[in-house]
Amino acid sequence: MKWALIIGASGDIGTQTAVDLAQQGWSLYLHYFNNQEKAHALREKLQHDYPWQDFLLLQADLSQTESASAIAGLLFSLDAVIFAQGTTDYGLFADEDPVIMAQMLLMQLQTPLTLVQKVQDKLARSGQGRIVFVGSVYGGAGSAMEVGYSTVKGALSAFASAYSKEVASLGITVNVVAPGAVATRMNQTFTPEEQEAVAQEIPAGHFAAPTQISYWICSLLAENASYLTGQTIYVTGGWLK
Repeated sequence: MKWALIIGASGDIGTQTAVDLAQQGWSLYLHYFNNQEKAHALREKLQHDYPWQDFLLLQADLSQTESASAIAGLLFSLDAVIFAQGTTDYGLFADEDPVIMAQMLLMQLQTPLTLVQKVQDKLARSGQGRIVFVGSVYGGAGSAMEVGYSTVKGALSAFASAYSKEVASLGITVNVVAPGAVATRMNQTFTPEEQEAVAQEIPAGHFAAPTQISYWICSLLAENASYLTGQTIYVTGGWLK
């Protein structure tokens, strides 16, 4: 039985990925931070629908440096890690609070990369280890008013490009799925009028559904995806990048 760890399983993309992987026969470690109710509901649904698989909840605050060790210590078998967590902060970079910027770097970059270090041996034992980061089109195109977020997502693509070269011989692939505008809770901070204005800029004409992002994440976990590594796949409906 294959095991995947989903960091940020209570988010819209993380939850959809969990549902899709469970349908494909995966057992899952479901990480969440403070959305306990949704995480527990997800686990109960998956356990009911797929009783022959296992679904374990892991609670951790990625803004705490010790969380990577805590998570790694709870994993007994591992074939894939999906990093689907993330938040943004809107405003001019000149006005950015250094504390908020430091927290964003810790939660979305430093802690995840530390966790990758700690699970490398487990992924290598799998023989078909997979690491997938959910990035952003802004990691390539950049976004005014979201400079910190763009920087973090761009760093993930740079990391995947470099680290993939170190672990390819271990059978581990490292890739980034970089969505454009997605219909998630994070984008609900915008008014319907603002969302419509963005949608009109997208050649596809609409925001992506979480299922359209999960599809590419799950595809990268397939056995026949073993020759694709170090890449950033932009899933944007033709927008920006």
